[in-house]
Amino acid sequence: MAPESNGATSKQIPVTSPCGVTGTVLYSHVVWIMLENVGYSIVGSPSAPYFNQLASRCGLATNDYAISHPSLPNYIALTSGSTQGISDDGEPSSHVLPAPSIFSELGSNWKALVESMPAACDHVTSGQYAARHNPAVYYTRVATSCRRQDVPMSLPLRLSAGFTMIVPNICDDMHSCPVATGDTWLRRIVPLILASSQYQSRSLIVFITFDENDAMASNQIPTLVIAPSVPQGKRVALRFTHYSLLKTTETLLHVAPLGQARTARSMIAPFHL
Repeated sequence: MAPESNGATSKQIPVTSPCGVTGTVLYSHVVWIMLENVGYSIVGSPSAPYFNQLASRCGLATNDYAISHPSLPNYIALTSGSTQGISDDGEPSSHVLPAPSIFSELGSNWKALVESMPAACDHVTSGQYAARHNPAVYYTRVATSCRRQDVPMSLPLRLSAGFTMIVPNICDDMHSCPVATGDTWLRRIVPLILASSQYQSRSLIVFITFDENDAMASNQIPTLVIAPSVPQGKRVALRFTHYSLLKTTETLLHVAPLGQARTARSMIAPFHL
């Protein structure tokens, strides 16, 4: 969060070993990658070698929890600090939310990159696109900016915004396809982020997390924390929730925590951000 000088910053950060890097860090970009439903069972799974490689080389929250079931309440909690009373996966037409969100807080300084979305800010689920996994389309306060900033994912990835939410389609996020499929997608996408000018300049943090854990009543999920200042192999057993990720992101981007994020535990100090 604050500048920390440990040496020169000119040396390129290896994409295969992106954490535990000495140098000055000043984080101004946060990226979330949202996966689906598998939860903590992915840790150590032979079906997810790349995910576990990242866990061994960067940071892992080992005591992190989703808020609710099914998907949508978790996405809304992650972005507004509350489920807003939602307990289903209804389309945006069923849940018109005037509540503030991290999107409205950041104005033009956010982007959602949504794989397989047919058109910008699409409010209707179709094909491999699930509107319930794209929370920006539910908030009325960002209805205008949504059409500019909530866009189909394409390459090269656009990572210049302070906050970028990357939403794979329902196959690549592990919802409707095997874990191995999602792991292969991560192996393709994450190195592009790590090779970006933002990550290489030590100004970008990546969080990879899950909306919920369908298999366990505890709703435990793993969250990977990837940033140059995170010690390699760092595992943090403090209890976190989705509200922790929201608070961490809002604090890093200098906006006020919303709702239950205000009292949530931050991930900044535990992961050396």
